[in-house]
Amino acid sequence: MKVALVGIGKIARDQHVPAIADSGDWELAATVSRSGSVTGVAAFHDYDAMLAERTDIPVVSLCLPPQPRFDYALKAIRAGRHVMLEKPPGQTLAEVHTLAAEAEKAGVTLFATWHSRMAHGVAPAKAWLADKTITKVTVTWKEDVRRWHPGQDWVFEPGGMGVFDPGINALSIVTEILPMPIRLTAAVLEFPANRHTPIAANLTFSDGVSAVFDWRQEGPQTWDITVETTAGRLDLHDGGARLVIDGAPAAAGPDREYAGLYARMAELVKAGASDVDATPLVHVADAFMLGSRRTVLPFEF
Repeated sequence: MKVALVGIGKIARDQHVPAIADSGDWELAATVSRSGSVTGVAAFHDYDAMLAERTDIPVVSLCLPPQPRFDYALKAIRAGRHVMLEKPPGQTLAEVHTLAAEAEKAGVTLFATWHSRMAHGVAPAKAWLADKTITKVTVTWKEDVRRWHPGQDWVFEPGGMGVFDPGINALSIVTEILPMPIRLTAAVLEFPANRHTPIAANLTFSDGVSAVFDWRQEGPQTWDITVETTAGRLDLHDGGARLVIDGAPAAAGPDREYAGLYARMAELVKAGASDVDATPLVHVADAFMLGSRRTVLPFEF
């Protein structure tokens, strides 16, 4: 199938373009970007022009920041295109619910992707936990925003979500692997004095689940989830890529997250189905509603 990639920034170049190139299901037929392009692929600066001219492209993959994504997705859906959304699927839950309803009405596929759920250790972790009694879950997600979003001020603008941009990856894994639903009960959000979104967060959930997100970690990066059960302990390291059970390696593998997303999108389009799970975004919204605010030192890239 032909796919148009909209937004040729860091995530598109690092993940989407290679995943499409390595897939037998997809052909990158067009790009849309104000300045970026992919060698050998038709490049458009105007999104409306691409939709109007390239009626042979049935699928649009949106790699834009969350702020403009809703309008782009809605145009594609109303033009009869299947749509693949980068995470988070929207700035708000209302945006996601609206897009899901519009996709159903138009009879097209909408896929709200969560790339971390495709990490190598996530599926076996979910299977191991399926019949376990959970006693405690600890999430530690600390990274350097300067490394992963260099100079990208949009992450600190309203709708950019701040530290929840990476933190939602952890929430997508937790909500996938745990055999029970959880709900947020308290949060502390740290906002730089000169920014609109938090740079760190401490979250408390029901059922013994807690999470710490921080965007100020230099040196080694930390993406760990520990689940303690009455039958043993499970650890997911490296963002879900490496699974350890009771101290013994249980699963590990190379990064194939985006390859998994595009394989899933191909399945959905062929089946005429959609996959729009907004659960991780629900927890982020709850954090902003329940969280107490602390002002910390200003942040500059």
